[in-house]
Amino acid sequence: MAKSPEEEHPVKTFGWAARDPSGHLSPFIFSRRVTGEEEDVRFKVLYCGICHSDLHSIKNEWGSSNYPMVPGHEIVGEVTEVGSKVEKVKVGDKVGVGCMVGACHSCDSCANDLENYCPKLILTYNGIYYDGTITYGGYSDSMVANERYVVRIPDGMPLDSAAPLLCAGITVYSPLKYFGLGEPGKHIGIVGLGGLGHVAVKFAKALGSKVTVISTSPSKKAEALEHLGADSFLVSRDQDELQAAMGTFDGIIDTVSATHPIMPLLSLLKSHGKLIMVGAPCEPLEVPAFSLIIGRKTTAGSCIGGMKETQEMIDFAAKHNIKADIEVISMDYVNKAMERLEQADVRYRFVIDIGNTLAATKPSS
Repeated sequence: MAKSPEEEHPVKTFGWAARDPSGHLSPFIFSRRVTGEEEDVRFKVLYCGICHSDLHSIKNEWGSSNYPMVPGHEIVGEVTEVGSKVEKVKVGDKVGVGCMVGACHSCDSCANDLENYCPKLILTYNGIYYDGTITYGGYSDSMVANERYVVRIPDGMPLDSAAPLLCAGITVYSPLKYFGLGEPGKHIGIVGLGGLGHVAVKFAKALGSKVTVISTSPSKKAEALEHLGADSFLVSRDQDELQAAMGTFDGIIDTVSATHPIMPLLSLLKSHGKLIMVGAPCEPLEVPAFSLIIGRKTTAGSCIGGMKETQEMIDFAAKHNIKADIEVISMDYVNKAMERLEQADVRYRFVIDIGNTLAATKPSS
């Protein structure tokens, strides 16, 4: 007979979970494993970012949700316990866990530090761990992960604004590096100025690229240029602006998670230009073949990054003072935050103050 979430593991844990596709989150008692004689790291969760993936997942919009679900894969905190085989971190260290907590460690992807592309990737939440139990995320008071999947947060880096980098940051940093777009002399476009887009601008500028923000909202122009440091701004609904910019981009990072036309973006690329999709619309996108053939253009995707690259990204962000722009919220505000996120009413990432507000929501026993 299957054990309840509260009985699966020895260490009682408290968080918030969705119970069904309504996506409503509420207090939830479950459990986590002990560290023991293993390479596991336990840490007290202090902050957890809210990713758009959390919203899709709690509502089962991708059709793969298991309930109850504790979301959250932008998790930072302080180490409280380590297994006897842990070498990477020690008690008191500031650490984070992003989108994954396991993989096969034997395939080509794992051998090349690309655990994120392992066919047996284990997600931080809504995944199945090696022992057959469901994984639970960071909307909780503690987290346990194998040290391979733990990122060291550099001293002096603010934990609240570092949290979103564990998903949003690596999601844009990895394609900038892999596709050779984050380099001096390259002109790149960032489509969408949300949770992903705003950190994409910051990383691209720090890597030396010329950056144009591409948006449907003219009202975001001042923000893009004056606050985020973009070099220029293009309104994608303005045909004159599109026409003037045709064939001028080496690459485009598309962060938009809503269905939108791709052909106008392809027209902006130079010959051999690259359009990289990192947003995840629920509906298929139309990509006309001739818009790729003429100019030998590429449309590709990218999904977070391996653990080695994630640590590299965090270290780079600390060195260049790259932080997510956040709105810190209390745990009991999370359902309202999800409503606002659905309306794109956030600048630019919600982060839950787990350490200071979660305990107050725990039901009295």
